[in-house]
Amino acid sequence: MKGLKIERIRSLEQLLRWRAEVIKDVFGAPASTELLKANARYYDFHNADGTHVAFEAQLPDKDGNPEAIGCGGVCFYEELPSPDNANGRCAYIMNLYVREAWRNEGVGGDILKALVDLARFRGCGRIMLETTPMARKFYKNYGFIDAGDYLVYKPEK
Repeated sequence: MKGLKIERIRSLEQLLRWRAEVIKDVFGAPASTELLKANARYYDFHNADGTHVAFEAQLPDKDGNPEAIGCGGVCFYEELPSPDNANGRCAYIMNLYVREAWRNEGVGGDILKALVDLARFRGCGRIMLETTPMARKFYKNYGFIDAGDYLVYKPEK
């Protein structure tokens, strides 16, 4: 898209604004104060040490000022090396989001490409994400495949 820029988000306030918007849109309810505080602690630690990197997609508005239209993040971690990931470096893509007015314009793909490129630059042997059924085709178009052995532990309360 002409004029689109993908910039790293370094501001805690901007990270939290995006996170609150994503939570509200994806989960259908505003984030609680406690959840936003927990997110602030996460960002403070992981943004500072580079284990979480977030990008923002921007287009110039009518006055030429950058208008934020989408975001995405990637979490970096290590797992025990294995035959399918010999160095153990992993990237987990999260929070990929485009404001409704800009969806289906290629913005999400540009954000995703920036996140995958960073993960590959950092030598990640495994790049993964979770998605909704609605977005599954989008990710498959960018080379992601189903990994059917993913389970989540949920103890009884």
